[in-house]
Amino acid sequence: MNVFKSVGIAVASLAVAGIAHAGQFTVEAGKSKPLRIKGEAASVVIGNPNIADIGVHDEHLLFISGKTFGTTNLLIFDKDGKTLYAADLVVTTNTSNLVTVNRAGRDFSYDCSPTCRAGLSIGDDPGHYGEVFNQLLQQKELYEE
Repeated sequence: MNVFKSVGIAVASLAVAGIAHAGQFTVEAGKSKPLRIKGEAASVVIGNPNIADIGVHDEHLLFISGKTFGTTNLLIFDKDGKTLYAADLVVTTNTSNLVTVNRAGRDFSYDCSPTCRAGLSIGDDPGHYGEVFNQLLQQKELYEE
C-alpha cells in the first residue's frame, strides 16, 4: 500500500470516529485552568500524572492543574469509549517572576513576587534544589496535620 493511500485511510477513519483533537492545551505549573467539553465525559486519562492532574466538576467541566513543566497528553472518552477530546497537554513555568542567579557555573532560582524567595527549577544546583524541596515537603506536612 502506498503512503498516500494509507494516510488517506487514517484521515478518513479519524473523521468517521469523530475525534475532537484540540491540538494543544497549555496551563502553568501550580495553577488550574477550566476545560469545557461537548458531550458527556465518562473517563479521563492523563499520560503522565507527574506533570498534570485533573479535577472533574461534572461531565462537561474539568479542571486541569499543572504540577511541573513538561508535555504529556490528555484523552477524554464518553461512556461508549468514543474519544470526545484529545490534546497534547503542555505545562509551562511562569517566568515573569523567576530570577536565576549563576554563581561559579551553578544555578540558583528565586521566585521574586513581590519579594524574592528560593524556588525550584530543574537544572538548579543540587544542594539548593534539595534544600528547597525539603522545605516544601515540611510545609506540606504542616498543612496535612
